[in-house]
Amino acid sequence: MLLKLYPTNPNPRYIKMIMECLADGGLIIFPTDTIYGLGGSITSQKALERICQIKGIKKEKANFSFIFHDLSMLSEFTRPINNDVFKMMKRNLPGPFTFILEANNNIPRIFQSKKKTIGIRIPDQPIITNIVREFGSPIMTTSLVDEEDEIGEYLTDPEEIYERYQDKVDIIIDGGYGDNQASTIVDCTDNEIIITRQGKGILD
Repeated sequence: MLLKLYPTNPNPRYIKMIMECLADGGLIIFPTDTIYGLGGSITSQKALERICQIKGIKKEKANFSFIFHDLSMLSEFTRPINNDVFKMMKRNLPGPFTFILEANNNIPRIFQSKKKTIGIRIPDQPIITNIVREFGSPIMTTSLVDEEDEIGEYLTDPEEIYERYQDKVDIIIDGGYGDNQASTIVDCTDNEIIITRQGKGILD
């Protein structure tokens, strides 16, 4: 299903359909401030397994980020961070960054493994952040392709994304053409700030 949404005054019926889809463990493809993302509810085992199947990866090796609607959600899922890291995040978010932080014990059981970190995204894209706010819980997200793959032009056009993924996901949100550059990954574990992948975001 392809749903056209606008950043302002999105169709309430479409929003309701997306909320029901996420609550039922469904998968959505959505616009961000970088490339289009694939995601679902962070509490749904079914959603996690379906994403891993689409990406061709094992659950144990899955490396997802969580999309938050703002920084107020941080303390619920991460260990305390120092003021310098928090101020840096506040300066740069919302924006095209993935911040890696130490996770706390509130991470849903389906993600609990030996890996004790969490990737945080707050895109500068009101469509997806408003969906997360309405849903009341973060959404797990991953890119439509493996990081090693070349990002093809088809990932920027919602109609081409629909043609490729309509049988694999439940809802594809058309928010206009996407970007073809991934987010900048910033590792903030141990209260240090290290750029591990330079993407679209230029750290302030």
